Amino acid sequence: MKFALAAVASFALLSSCSSGPDKVAEEEKATAPAKPEAQPAGAGGILRVDPAVDALVPAAAKIEKVAGGFQFTEGPLWFKDSGNLWFSDVQGNVTRQLAPDGTVTEILKPAGYDGKDAPEGAFIGPNGMTFDKDGNVLICQHGNRRIARRNKAGVITTLVDRFEGKKLNSPNDLVYKSDGALYFTDPPYGLTKGDEDPKKELAFNGIYRLHGGKLTLLNKEMTRPNGIAFSPDEKWLYVANSDAARKTWMKFPVLEDGTLGPGRVFADVTAEQSEGLPDGLKVDSKGNVWATGPGGVWIFNAEGKHLGSIKPTEVPANVGWAEDGTVLWMTARTSVYRIKLK
Repeated sequence: MKFALAAVASFALLSSCSSGPDKVAEEEKATAPAKPEAQPAGAGGILRVDPAVDALVPAAAKIEKVAGGFQFTEGPLWFKDSGNLWFSDVQGNVTRQLAPDGTVTEILKPAGYDGKDAPEGAFIGPNGMTFDKDGNVLICQHGNRRIARRNKAGVITTLVDRFEGKKLNSPNDLVYKSDGALYFTDPPYGLTKGDEDPKKELAFNGIYRLHGGKLTLLNKEMTRPNGIAFSPDEKWLYVANSDAARKTWMKFPVLEDGTLGPGRVFADVTAEQSEGLPDGLKVDSKGNVWATGPGGVWIFNAEGKHLGSIKPTEVPANVGWAEDGTVLWMTARTSVYRIKLK
């Protein structure tokens, strides 16, 4: 969800015996530093833009393709006790489990939409997932237009599906704050006609906070709010905007009452031509942002500087931590990938 890295060079003033514009162009081409290129690393490559990335991604790191053959993977969620990884298939309308031995099984189907009228290939299935404080799994269900709770016995209930009496669009991604408040995004991807779908009841695409049974609209200005994560001190909330016309990650100050102040652009990759949009993201304990976007997983420091990118052979839509942050899982189109970090 990569900046065009501008090559900058300084040139001496040409004397009157210069051979003209063509000569200048040749000299600029010869002296301009080359743009960094992704170096092969297993099932993809690593782009190292800033030396600081070496402290995060080891020089010998390899991208592994662990499973494939799905439709559109999303929402990786790792279980510490078992080592299992759950992930969504948004178009397949199924939640699957990847075991440590590589075995893949279906956990829930249908997992995002219980109806029968969705066209083939529609993004009506499950998306982002997280745990609540009791270890239940919360699932963003596009087609059902709700956040569902699946308890350890497999019983599914609705956590939230309406705002001021109107159906949500299609909850996409979610994150808990340490005070127990749940923050989530609600773009229109689960509606087959998007913003123009006659089933859409809300006139905006929002960011919400659910706390103490009360649902609060925090922001309705983003066109396609998607991935969401807090900074380590929870003073900032990062939200991806999955809009081809405005490929940005926004950064919102979190106020004392849990609401959001005016957002600012954290990073803008609208000029990028690689496949993919800002989508799922996570933040590490040092405040670095790991965000899926055009061409791969973009790694930014807390100031928004692009340090490098992880580029599996398929464009990732989301990421998730495992093994206390030393492993990054990536759900990328038809497959699931991972890479070991420092």
